[in-house]
Amino acid sequence: MHRALASYASAGSSTEADELIMKYAPAIDRVARRIVSRTGLQSAFDDLWSAGALGLVEAARRFDAGRGVSFETFVEHRIRGAMLDELRKTDWTPRSVHRKLREVSEVVRQIENETGADATDAEVIRRLGIDAQEYHQILADAASARLLSLSAPEDDEDGAALDVADQEGLGPQDRFEQEGMRGALVEAIGGLPEREQLVMSLYYEQELNLKEIGAVLGVTESRVCQIHGQALIRLRARMTGWREQGAAADSSKARKLKSTG
Repeated sequence: MHRALASYASAGSSTEADELIMKYAPAIDRVARRIVSRTGLQSAFDDLWSAGALGLVEAARRFDAGRGVSFETFVEHRIRGAMLDELRKTDWTPRSVHRKLREVSEVVRQIENETGADATDAEVIRRLGIDAQEYHQILADAASARLLSLSAPEDDEDGAALDVADQEGLGPQDRFEQEGMRGALVEAIGGLPEREQLVMSLYYEQELNLKEIGAVLGVTESRVCQIHGQALIRLRARMTGWREQGAAADSSKARKLKSTG
């Protein structure tokens, strides 16, 4: 595919940019295979590669060495972001799955608001009126989707990855909001039950797969999948609360401005 990449780097790019593109082309394969292995979307490889190639070309043309960031770090971020954007645009998760995930997330949020404690499986199952098998399937769906929206409006059917959006293309207001989301997400992860925190850390920071995490925890791969799903749903519930608080604050600010205008 490097021959195809050369066509991306032809018109309008500098020799220096062309050299960077060809030197770091192997990173496209590496990042694409990593995402495919973590999502199981073998059929998406070509689309991910194409998105990553465009991300690499854009990175080479926009890179500014004077900002004190190495190109290697910068380009991996741009390639991965481009691929995740591609996955978001072509979300493969059925709408029925998104709907169930939102329902469970809302129940978790209600329970935790009422009790001030982490919602347990038994409480969620009882409130939903379903059996344990169906609940565990919902958790598996949450974990396998992985693009579960944490902060999008409840009527948004699209997924949004855990990653906060690439800030290079954001305006000042959007960048401020993304920084707020990042801080809220870090706080929400820090408030997860210990085992869920550990799974999130091993999966997203250490980049272990579910089988490897199971070996660390001494549990089956399917159990790790359930814990991962529990963490994602709990995070969505808590980030929904954060979003609503932000909306309320914005509404209050608008009323004050109107009254003083």
